[in-house]
Amino acid sequence: MTSQGVPEPSADLLLLATAVRRAAVGLGQSSNQQRQQALLSMASSLETHADRIVAANADDLAQASADGLAPALVARLKLDAGKLAGAIDGVRQLSALDDPLGARQLHRELADGLVLERVTVPLGVLGVIFEARPDAVIQIAALAIRSGNGAILKGGSEAKCTNHAVMQSLKEGLDGTSVSADALDLLTTRAESLALLRLDGLVDLIIPRGSNELVRFIQDNTRIPVLGHADGVCHFYVDEEVDCAQALRIAIDSKTQYPAACNAIETLLVHQTIAPTFLKKAVPAFKDAGVCLRGDEASRGLGVEQVATSDDWSQEYLDLVLAVRVVKDFDEALEHIRRYGSRHTEAIATLNQGTAERFLRAVDSAGVYHNCSTRFADGFRYGFGAEVGISTQTLPPRGPVGLEGLVTYRYRLRGEGHIAADFAEGREQFSHRDLPTATK
Repeated sequence: MTSQGVPEPSADLLLLATAVRRAAVGLGQSSNQQRQQALLSMASSLETHADRIVAANADDLAQASADGLAPALVARLKLDAGKLAGAIDGVRQLSALDDPLGARQLHRELADGLVLERVTVPLGVLGVIFEARPDAVIQIAALAIRSGNGAILKGGSEAKCTNHAVMQSLKEGLDGTSVSADALDLLTTRAESLALLRLDGLVDLIIPRGSNELVRFIQDNTRIPVLGHADGVCHFYVDEEVDCAQALRIAIDSKTQYPAACNAIETLLVHQTIAPTFLKKAVPAFKDAGVCLRGDEASRGLGVEQVATSDDWSQEYLDLVLAVRVVKDFDEALEHIRRYGSRHTEAIATLNQGTAERFLRAVDSAGVYHNCSTRFADGFRYGFGAEVGISTQTLPPRGPVGLEGLVTYRYRLRGEGHIAADFAEGREQFSHRDLPTATK
């Protein structure tokens, strides 16, 4: 063990990672049609083995119940036939999307016979560590193969039976295609997941999906770039000029449609002018939906029963709990979001287009919405087919990360014996003439 508590990779892990790396090199040179066919074969294999996967998930759920796993994690762990069918549909949708590789972003003549291109290429190998979500194995594997990347995955022990069944099915789907099944692999122990953080040179990007503690630990203990978010503290602001019925419908959906998701709202901000009218309807509506409200002094005076402490404003509940605060104006709402938000997703309900535009421009989050639920912050709902996670960093990729977030680019320069000295000494001149970027 190192001083940071992260072990060096074992010989077996190095062999596994090297095999994934080798397969990824070949995958990165495959054609669009070959990768499309690989995804369709993976989807068919998942369908063929659906009963096996659902049965494995039932075993994991039974063990989770015996272990007293938190309700939010149990909700993420569940992979029934309907949820599996949706994930399989996502794989097929992903196969039909435009090829993310080989796109020419720049085409420029630097001088006569000296032509520069910038072309999209795979990142290489993804290392993905996640908790509870076995459907994430499907999403990540499909995104990796479609974008020409290998992937090493490590799920939480609470989903070990499901993860194994899913990965086995995916690999069986790749058998017989032009894509090597070695491009995907699944780690099974905590020691392996920790040692994965030491695989710089073999792994190009770490993507954590899980608790704040997991993400922060990974960020602090690897030299490999990390893409992800530690918190999902999302806000819904109800402006003074608002359709209360519409705003309430959006707020309830944003909290209750799937409260264990990172894009569910954790704080409701209400303008003081509309608060008496809005909360008169909202408090009983949230109660009927099973939501526990915790409020500041002003909101408690308008029907919210429980007290919100200072910790509640930065809390990611992932449960049917919602903090409520009455704000004096738009600027106070913005200041609250700046102070306590995690730059994930925020929404405003307002009929004033000017106010909406100010909110959309001023809030520095990956997703900023007007008159719609924060639950739309999702790669599938954005039409990405799936997502490897949501990034709240300022640099791209940002928000739900689909295919475009899993590619980088390479500069290619073709010449005819050109040397820099000819340009430095005035024998040649740069033209810097842009050429068409279309490749077809």
